Formats: sequence, structure tokens, C-alpha cells
Amino acid sequence: MLGLLVIIVISWGLLYLIEKKHITVLGIVPNPKHLTQFLIGFVFIIVLNLLWVFIETTIKSVVWETKSINYGLIYHSFIYHLRSALTEDLVFRGAILYLLIQKIGPRKAIVISAVIFGIYHVFSYGMTSDRVIPIIYVILTTGFTGYVWAYAFDKTKSIAIGLGFHLGYNLLMTCFYPSQPYGELLFTQVSRVNFSEWNELYFALLKGFFPSIITLFFIRILLKSDFKIFKIK
Repeated sequence: MLGLLVIIVISWGLLYLIEKKHITVLGIVPNPKHLTQFLIGFVFIIVLNLLWVFIETTIKSVVWETKSINYGLIYHSFIYHLRSALTEDLVFRGAILYLLIQKIGPRKAIVISAVIFGIYHVFSYGMTSDRVIPIIYVILTTGFTGYVWAYAFDKTKSIAIGLGFHLGYNLLMTCFYPSQPYGELLFTQVSRVNFSEWNELYFALLKGFFPSIITLFFIRILLKSDFKIFKIK
């Protein structure tokens, strides 16, 4: 919590010193508009990734074992991932991205944010000593995810929908897959079919890019709709 407060203070200071702006330009205030954006992002990404779990279950004949529900653990997981997602979003899609957009334009700023986000995950996943191919895979997949969320920030002028995407994705994944400090909260894999090496690569690429590609199309549909909270300013 202290780290999050420090990031908020630093963000506030940077925005004021460089652009004479208030931190509210990040769309961080939980008003009805931003809460709606957050909930849309949260629900959409959960539904999308439940679809992916179904696809993976079907393609790889995954057998799941249901675990007893621990509501306390789920609550702590929610709080943990909310703090984590908010922290990362303020760092990668907060004041620095806002300032970059003002100085060099949205296209370059979004790409820079995405590349840094991808590289960051190599360290956060503890992969610095791994082979080159897995590292490149993580940079590309998480970087593209960062690109989509940064694009959403630029178009909506708020971190709200990106935060919804981020929290929903992380929380849903911990219900099915191993993760630290929370993982396999509701289900655990008992067995699955393994493909040949090349087919596993194709499947991993599909798994890594599918959610973000669909999310990008979803954002663009919202921006073209008559839904006022997603109108480009």
C-alpha cells in the first residue's frame, strides 16, 4: 500500500511540474463514468478469458478438478491483484504515458509504453536467465497486451477500462492456473493432451495474442458506438 501511495504522489508531482496538470487527468477519480468503464472492461475480459479456457479445454482435452471454494482466499486474491494492477497501470499507463503522449504524440508513446511493459514482465516473471525464445515470447505477448491497454487509455482519457481489463484477466487466471502468491483458486488441471513441438508453439502464440487482439477490436467497436462514455475527445 505504501508503494502505491508513493507512485500516486510521484505521478501527481510529475504532472504538476511538467504540464501543470492535476492527477485527475489520468481518469483516476471513481466517478460514474470511470466506474462504468472499469466494470465493462472487467466483465468483458472475464467473459473473453472464460471463452479461452473453454477453447483450451476443448482443443487440449483438459480435465479439471474442482476445488472447494475458499472465500477468504478469493477476497485476499482480489485485493492483491487490485493493488498490483493499479500499481502497474499507474506506472505504465499513468502519468508517464500521459506526458509522453503530450510530448511525442500517442503513437510513439503507446509503443514505448508497450515495449517497456513487455520487458518489465521478463523481470517480474523471473525469466532473466531463461532461453532467448521464451523471453522474446513474453516481451511480444505482454508487450502487445500493454499496447492495447495503453491505446484504451489514450482513447478514453482514463485508466479505468484498462484497469478493469488488467484486474479481470489476472483474477480469472488465478482461478484456473498456477500463480504466485495465489493460483488455482477454483480449479486445477488433472490432465491434458500435449502437442508436437511446432503445434505447441502455434498454440502458445494463439494463447498469447488471442485475448489482446479481441480486446483491441472490442475497444474500437466501443469507440465507434453511440455509448457516450467511450467517445473520443
